[in-house]
Amino acid sequence: MRIRFENASVLDAERGTLVSDRSVLVEDGRIAEIGASSEVHDAVDRTIDVRGKVLMPGLIDCHVHVTAATANLAEIEEWSPFYLAARAAKIMSSMLQRGFTTVRDAAGADFGLARAVQEGFVDGPRLIFGGRGLSQTGGHGDGRSSGRTAQEAGYSYTTGNVVCDGVPEVRRTVREEIKRGAQHIKLMLSGGVASPTDRVDSTQFSVDEIRAAVEEAEAANLYVLGHAYTSRAINRGLECGVRSIEHGNLMDASSPPLFLSHGAFYVPTLVTYSALAEHGLASGLPEVSHRKISDVLDAGLGALEMADRAGVQIAYGTDLLGAMHVFQNREFKIRVEVQSPASILRAATVTAAQLLRMAGQVGVVAPGAHADLLIVDANPLEDIGVLADPDTHIQLIMKAGEIFRDRLT
Repeated sequence: MRIRFENASVLDAERGTLVSDRSVLVEDGRIAEIGASSEVHDAVDRTIDVRGKVLMPGLIDCHVHVTAATANLAEIEEWSPFYLAARAAKIMSSMLQRGFTTVRDAAGADFGLARAVQEGFVDGPRLIFGGRGLSQTGGHGDGRSSGRTAQEAGYSYTTGNVVCDGVPEVRRTVREEIKRGAQHIKLMLSGGVASPTDRVDSTQFSVDEIRAAVEEAEAANLYVLGHAYTSRAINRGLECGVRSIEHGNLMDASSPPLFLSHGAFYVPTLVTYSALAEHGLASGLPEVSHRKISDVLDAGLGALEMADRAGVQIAYGTDLLGAMHVFQNREFKIRVEVQSPASILRAATVTAAQLLRMAGQVGVVAPGAHADLLIVDANPLEDIGVLADPDTHIQLIMKAGEIFRDRLT
């Protein structure tokens, strides 16, 4: 189907500007041509007048868990995979309706969900998945309580993480995830909130284990993303070649220079902490995890501001669980306390695409890119809040040339 958008003010997220009076031609799921509205007149199946509105790239969330249908992650291990897939389908459909046309899953999703989206059995964002996250014994991905010693498998392959110790086991586990089709590898470099037995400020995995995982990922032309909160954990990961640091709330001034020297990316996930503090218990988060939220809640904005001022490459992420997925777009409102709207828009489009190694394919309105497009009724460069309220302000949602919301007819 050929669709032409006319009289559009097109968001150039890289430059942080609007380009007015554009015509954008979409054909076979891609952007075929862009020019002045007076120049593009090819025969089309539909013409959409965008006068007075903004045409922008679809949003990219670089840290989601589409299988996290409850904040009680241990419970998911007991679920049927068919039940989990049904829950994940609803989560992904809702993400698309919030304007997210591509997401990177940071542990839990697999090749089956990605294929279901790609083949149209599930309406959802393009799913970039990494399989299971890797944790050391007693680390962030080890869901056992202090009284459990057995590593028995759950009912099925529904757990989001796998425990592995020592360089040979780390190598084998990374290779297994690559065999399953992983597009990146996740390592737990520090403790976390949702795990029952570790400290947030701990470091996890030895340097040799981290390097082994990075080596195996790079051998397959993939990369490692690292869950980390403190600079002690962040810096160990960056020095070992980890390409993307998630969360980072407790970083200090020693980390931004390492991000820059290694060309690494930072993915803050600020919204999840306020959501967990307010709604975590009601959403299934165990009390032992809820008590750890205060360790990271207040520090996140300061870490983001420091990284932004230093010129670190920052991508958009949310990390929400269970019923709290509905707060996905609140990250825009939180970040604007320390960042400009243009910086936040870059994080959710062009910088995110660079992190995913999909530059020029997503996060941009340009010839040859996937036709992932949004029409919003106001200029997000002036008020980023329009993206924080997608139900009100996003008038049209297109992914790969297919329209999933249309309020213009």
